[in-house]
Amino acid sequence: MWKKMCLLLCLLISGCGASIEDYHAATPKLDIFAYFNGESRAWGMVQDYSGKQVRRFEVAIRGEVLGDTLTLHEDFVYDDGERQTRVWRILRQPDGHYSGTADDIIGRASGHAAGNAFNWRYQMEVKTGSSSYLLNFDDWIYQQDSRHLLNVTSLKKWGIEVARVTIFFDKPQDKAR
Repeated sequence: MWKKMCLLLCLLISGCGASIEDYHAATPKLDIFAYFNGESRAWGMVQDYSGKQVRRFEVAIRGEVLGDTLTLHEDFVYDDGERQTRVWRILRQPDGHYSGTADDIIGRASGHAAGNAFNWRYQMEVKTGSSSYLLNFDDWIYQQDSRHLLNVTSLKKWGIEVARVTIFFDKPQDKAR
């Protein structure tokens, strides 16, 4: 009996992760280069492991596309007044994958798009108070319509989710494709 229950539990756990290919037919099709070229804004929140909201923020974003490279300038303003800037340099690979760097990202980020979804994974050192933690970020960005994206990010340490970030993106009407 225990063997059957353990097998069932293993099957349930192994089937818990979404694959980018699950979104292949979903529309509208997300093209991150087209969406982020120009100006957009975003609002988000950080939740701790228990689901409690611990921070809120707003982001002004300016994107520039040159060939196969998207440069994203992100200016964050947090609810406690902290300001942070991140500049992503994202390269579209010939095979449809993406890679990217930013000054506060450890190594290279990697991503893949399918249908209305984009999955972006990377590592970052996150500071909280007097401590800092190396966390794995797993971003899932979904195109809702021509103006709006929704991003849900799982932050993990040793494979365990320790926080979640939710971000809502808006592209001004005259800038939307």
